[in-house]
Amino acid sequence: MAEVITRFCPSPTGNPHVGMARTALFSWAFARHHGGRFVFRIEDTDASRDSEESYGLLVDVMHWLGLDWDEGPEVGGPNGPYRQSERMDIYADVAQRLLDAGLAYKAYDTAEELEERREKARAEGRASGYDGLHRDLTPEQRQAFEAEGREPVIRFAMPLKDWTFTDLVRGDITFGAENVQDFVIVRANGQPLYTLTNPTDDALMGVTHVLRGEDLLSSTPRQIALYEAFAQIGVGNGSTPEFAHLPYVTGAGNRKLSKRDPESNLLGYRDQGFLPEGLLNYLALLGWSIADDRDVFTLDELVEAFEIGRVNPNPARFDLQKCEAINGSHMRLLPVDEVRDRLVPYLQSAGLVGDPLTAEQATLLDAAVPLVNERMALLTEGVDMLRFLFVSDDDFVIDEADRAKQLDDAGLDVVRAAHAALEGLGEWTTEAIEGALRGALVDDLGLKPRVAFGPVRVAVTGSRISPPLFESLELLGRERSLRRLADAV
Repeated sequence: MAEVITRFCPSPTGNPHVGMARTALFSWAFARHHGGRFVFRIEDTDASRDSEESYGLLVDVMHWLGLDWDEGPEVGGPNGPYRQSERMDIYADVAQRLLDAGLAYKAYDTAEELEERREKARAEGRASGYDGLHRDLTPEQRQAFEAEGREPVIRFAMPLKDWTFTDLVRGDITFGAENVQDFVIVRANGQPLYTLTNPTDDALMGVTHVLRGEDLLSSTPRQIALYEAFAQIGVGNGSTPEFAHLPYVTGAGNRKLSKRDPESNLLGYRDQGFLPEGLLNYLALLGWSIADDRDVFTLDELVEAFEIGRVNPNPARFDLQKCEAINGSHMRLLPVDEVRDRLVPYLQSAGLVGDPLTAEQATLLDAAVPLVNERMALLTEGVDMLRFLFVSDDDFVIDEADRAKQLDDAGLDVVRAAHAALEGLGEWTTEAIEGALRGALVDDLGLKPRVAFGPVRVAVTGSRISPPLFESLELLGRERSLRRLADAV
């Protein structure tokens, strides 16, 4: 097999979404599996919708995910530039060469004329695409239209034949000639469209395999026709990429997940504290599996096992609970010091620790993270569980729902007994604290541990969900622990 070259070419419009990340992952994994090259380029020809902010987010999120690229922004390469807005002269040249070769033509139809003819075609049961009326205009007809002030678009002249290709996910697919009419490649204002820019870049960058969403399946015959035309005019190496159209990702109600759906927002997962390894692991399962009895794997294992033929063409449903569970599995695969390092930016963002950490904060964090790393599915859960240690006493609050459940009259009696048992404790260690509380609450009051320790936990940590109680009290210290127990009552 010749060198495999794949590409990922998003548009910088809005926030990156999970469907985009799944496409990037599969394209990246396919290239890495075959020892090939992965190209990252930006399709930013629509000045009305594209933004520098979105461009920056795309680059940042690719870095966060760990999907490195061999050609593209920040890396460069032999086929740059890698932003379409910087390649306009290339598209203009290709369009002109297509015109000169008679493979494209100028069409002067007005929007009203086009709609009138489309309505007639629909009424007669015919395909409503472009009917080719201006395909063979004489020079005199073109001059007449231009004299009226009409600005032409450039349409590609589709060969009149059926189009069959083998999709690497879906098998052989055929589009009848009647369903693939001549299409616009350059607007009347001279702006090139996706229909021209995307195949042009693929041809010039030597892309061998195009992995993309199912929604672009219908554009494939047009692009294959363009690759054949490029071979005639000397654009690219004369070859046509192989295509693989990935299944839709669906959300609630089995609807296709759109950019507007909350669970689609890729940056939201980063903000919630997902690990990139965990999120990518789950996204890989949306249409692919490493084995029937295995869901958790590393990126290296994904690359080694990835074959595009194993992608399921059926829609894949996004399950947030399963995504969180897989992320939790990856959290537990990390060394404790790695969890600590990844947790620090979230604690800093919450205003709980400084940037950089103070020596005291670093010491406390080193002791606290081993108590919570096995309990976290998300890094933000670690922030919530450790908040009580780093927040000042003035800012410490108790969750009102947990207060209502645990600190009723009976619960406050337990807190009073706990305060009395700990107040005279000589040694403030986990073992001594546990002995004192079990003696006072379980042995003396006859309470079950769950009933005995729940109110104490809420009083000192502010929540029913926290690190182990006795270790938490030791880390919090005698003075702060006793103050919070007293304040609770």
